[in-house]
Parts: sequence; C-alpha cells; structure tokens
Amino acid sequence: MNAPPNPPSAARTPARRLVLASQSPARLGLLRQAGLAPEVIVSGVDEESLNAPTPAALALLLAEAKAEAVAARPEAAGALVVACDSLLDVDGAALGKPADAEEATARWKALRGRSAVLHTGHCVIDTAAGPGARVAATASTTVRFGHPSDEEVAAYVATGEPLRVAGAFTLDGRSAPFVEAVEGNAGNVIGLSMPLLRELLARLGVAITDLWT
Repeated sequence: MNAPPNPPSAARTPARRLVLASQSPARLGLLRQAGLAPEVIVSGVDEESLNAPTPAALALLLAEAKAEAVAARPEAAGALVVACDSLLDVDGAALGKPADAEEATARWKALRGRSAVLHTGHCVIDTAAGPGARVAATASTTVRFGHPSDEEVAAYVATGEPLRVAGAFTLDGRSAPFVEAVEGNAGNVIGLSMPLLRELLARLGVAITDLWT
C-alpha cells in the first residue's frame, strides 16, 4: 500500500521591508547580525540646522528628522523605516563626529579617565499603516574611558576612524582597547540598541522575529 503523500508545507509569510535611514555601516552590521536584512536609504538631512535643549533631545530630534525624510520618499512606501542618531554627552555638551584630527585629538585627551553618556535617538515609522504609525525613544549608555597615552591617541587619530563616528570613538573598532567599561546597552554605543528597537517595533504591532530573514 502506497504511503499518503506528504502534506504541502505552509508557505512562510514574506518579511516586511525594513529600511535603514542611515549610511552607518555599524548600524547596518548590527541589524544584519540580528537576522534582519534592511535596505539603506540615506536621509540627506542637514543635521547642523537642528537644535534641542539637551544632547538626548537633539539625538532624538535628529533620528525623527531622518526617519520622516526617508518615509516621505516613494521608494520607502510600504516599508518600516528605522532611523538613529548618536551624540556623546560631556557635561551637557553634545559631541558628534569631530571636524578634524586636531579636534579628535583634543577630545580624546579631555576624555581620558572620565565618563560620558552616549545617547542614541531611535525612530521607527510604518509607512504602510498611515501617518500616525510612528514611535521614537532615546537609549543612553554611560561610557568609562581609559587612559591611552599621547602616542596611542595620536596613532588612533591617524587611522581616521574617530572622524567617522560620534564622540570620536566606537566599541567595534580600534578604540575598543581605550574604553574600560560601559553601563547600559553596548550596541547603543555602536549606533543602535536592539532591545529598544524591538520595543518600538512591538508598539507598532510588529514582532522583530517576523522580520528575521
């Protein structure tokens, strides 16, 4: 007697399109490591034109502006748009990417042996769900810097890396040996807090596991 044919397997619902409104390779890497496959659309927002009373508020404002700019584009229609922006809070001053090597060097020498707070604003817009489908929040992580020598600071600045990252440092690059500890989510320092992203998606009715590829 022939065995009955195997029942057809249930088709998996395709994952929603996810758009990262950032050209940051670190943020893209974090999302890919978490099983997501975002497209990248750079916002083109003029960051210098925006102001807020605190570094945390400014990081959030920048993330919202980037998300809104990309969500309004036709090529983002139907997608979930994620935008982030990071700033280092040093005694109430908001520090983004240093303008040049001289500024990066001065910043590192000033931060040696100190702690500062890295704020990353996150904004998610569901372009398929109407204009009200938008959530945003800021994640903050305290960073304790070590005591790199003048020679080590000069060598690090010479790599060019600190000119490309907020606060002139990152945990996933050459400056990692000069950061003694973090209090809070480490991914947030790299550029995106995955736990906060999961929370924001859930507030929009989207499970992050449904975005896994």
